[in-house]
Amino acid sequence: MARVYLIIGIISLAFTIFAFIDCIRTRDEDVRGIPKIFWAILIVLLSPFGGILWFALGKERYSRRPAQTQVGTGPRAPDDDPAFLRQLGEDKAREERIRELEARLAELDDDQDKPKN
Repeated sequence: MARVYLIIGIISLAFTIFAFIDCIRTRDEDVRGIPKIFWAILIVLLSPFGGILWFALGKERYSRRPAQTQVGTGPRAPDDDPAFLRQLGEDKAREERIRELEARLAELDDDQDKPKN
């Protein structure tokens, strides 16, 4: 029977430490009810019930599934994204300007290489 109490005590201590660390690492904006320092004290004093209260009442819960987004505001495929398409157009124009400049430089280079009569 002593082993059972020892195991329960170790599990209770581990849960209390976990809840305390979680409380300390939680942002102040995500704490409900009372200030974070009071939650930390409550977790330690009411072990393990303080940890249960912390997870049930003190910490803001977030849904694991993504929030419902309005049509057209979520991520888009690259071919549907106007910014991406605009960037492609700018890249194409930039490449064309570079080709034109290289062609002009090649012509100037050819003109300088020709012997003057």
